[in-house]
Amino acid sequence: MMARGTPFSKAMPDSVIFPVPTSRSFTVLALITESPGLRQGPIRAGGVYSRRPHCPLPNAHGPVLPNPDPPRARAGNDAVMELTPLRYLRAIADAGTMTVAAQRLGLSQPTLSAAVRKLEEELGVDLFSRTGRGLTPTEACLVLLEHTDQAVRSVDAGVRAVRALAGLEAGTVRIGAGATVVTYLLPGVVQRFRHKHAELRVSVREAGSSQVAEALLKGELDLGVVTLPVNSPGSTELMTVARAQDELRLICPPGHPLSAKTDFAWKDLQGQAVVGFEAGSSVRAVIDQAAMAHGVTLEVVVELRSIEGIARMVQAGVGVGFVSRMALSGSAGLACRDGRLVRGLALVRRRDRAPSPAAAAFEQDLFAAMATAP
Repeated sequence: MMARGTPFSKAMPDSVIFPVPTSRSFTVLALITESPGLRQGPIRAGGVYSRRPHCPLPNAHGPVLPNPDPPRARAGNDAVMELTPLRYLRAIADAGTMTVAAQRLGLSQPTLSAAVRKLEEELGVDLFSRTGRGLTPTEACLVLLEHTDQAVRSVDAGVRAVRALAGLEAGTVRIGAGATVVTYLLPGVVQRFRHKHAELRVSVREAGSSQVAEALLKGELDLGVVTLPVNSPGSTELMTVARAQDELRLICPPGHPLSAKTDFAWKDLQGQAVVGFEAGSSVRAVIDQAAMAHGVTLEVVVELRSIEGIARMVQAGVGVGFVSRMALSGSAGLACRDGRLVRGLALVRRRDRAPSPAAAAFEQDLFAAMATAP
């Protein structure tokens, strides 16, 4: 080993190995081959090789070793890094595959792959490892995301604060909700909102409550309407802005024994074919739990997400079904005389993010619509 204080060039004329302290929990063993500008010899750190040229390395016992042949500054060095590729990086790490990430970002896969390759070239490390199940972030990728996620959030907060000064500028409000809300509640809200703010756009995503909550937590949506309770991981990070009750009513095929009645009891459905919401959905859980509480297990013969699909199946005589009162006119549908069958709806958004002016304006309109919904 080189003695402390021995001149570097005289101690080892060809190469030297010394420990390099890092901010991580491991020590880097760096191999330097003596040449102009320290240009040759890879650095291995935790299994990742860095082959960046002209990179001065820290001395174990002193400051950074000077580069006797410094290159010209180049675009894309460590001091200058664009935020967009970092957002791509987070999207890929969350999705686990390049294809899914590209779909979520609205980009082509080659564009996304090229952005990752460029970032890897700038950093001199591999950011993902291919496995049988997709892409796995390397340790270097996890380290980078650990620092850049906070930077991206800070920049986003700064941009939102600046735009808030200008009020309702051009932009898009992103909202997610289930089929019932998307089909029967949102159209009127969007129409009134666009009438007041013609320069703004509204993006609506139809999905189940768990998927809406997940998209909110990832920052893919500004607002969501979900069926309570939401038990998705991280749901405590969501705040409830407004609540409403949505009554579920029974609809029957023409000529069915219950079709002439105005209400039903759960025992009336024992042995009846039922057209139901898809298993695992929040509204299906509300219906099944209410039936079981009265000793009835529903015989679901068809499952659908669409209320329109349920209504058509019932009309065709497949079985009875439940739909939201929002989808019915007047007093249509049978109420439950064993106790009102309702589900709780909530307008939610992320707790740690103030809504943009556009999202806040849409939130107010949606709040009013939920308060007056049937």
